[in-house]
Amino acid sequence: MNERAFGFTPRELRQLRALRTPHGIQRALDAMQYHLADTAWSPRRVWRERTAHCLEAAIFAAAALRVLGYPPLILDLEGERDTDHVIAVFQRGSCWGAVAKSNFSGLQYREPVYRSVRELVMSYFDQYFNLRGQRTMRAFSRPQNLARFDRLHWMTAEKSVWFIPEYLVEIAHVPVVSTAMARRLHPVNARAKAAGLLGHVRK
Repeated sequence: MNERAFGFTPRELRQLRALRTPHGIQRALDAMQYHLADTAWSPRRVWRERTAHCLEAAIFAAAALRVLGYPPLILDLEGERDTDHVIAVFQRGSCWGAVAKSNFSGLQYREPVYRSVRELVMSYFDQYFNLRGQRTMRAFSRPQNLARFDRLHWMTAEKSVWFIPEYLVEIAHVPVVSTAMARRLHPVNARAKAAGLLGHVRK
């Protein structure tokens, strides 16, 4: 897809290109307030409002990565007794990294040093816990290329892009622990929980 087909204005494209790298995209997300609204804004809306939750941030990051020449890839981390977490993923050479925003401090950016998607995913395991301190990550999806939704103008739509999370719910996920392993998991300790909740936004 050429740049004219992205749907962004020339000004928006200049601003997104100015982020330069995946870490630049992460810095832009870090500067945005985390919000708790039940929304599914497009990247254009996120950029305009300068606020996002994890799903919107991942979709925004995928669009920004695309402008920088990467495929617009996201994947879903599935939780039990918890909400899912969505991240944008990218490769540098043969290694994987991620751009993400979360209400939990340990579920954000990952440097591109992971040799496989599973290795990247498992770097989130110990930081993925609910407010009771229970480790809750159970499965992950394969990276999904959002170019499949280009006909729906997912990058610039003014309407919500609920079709993306609906798709993520429907696709196959790969388990990360067995049922027996899950029963034996210990809660995170108080110090790790406090670190993970640093800056946590509550309703």
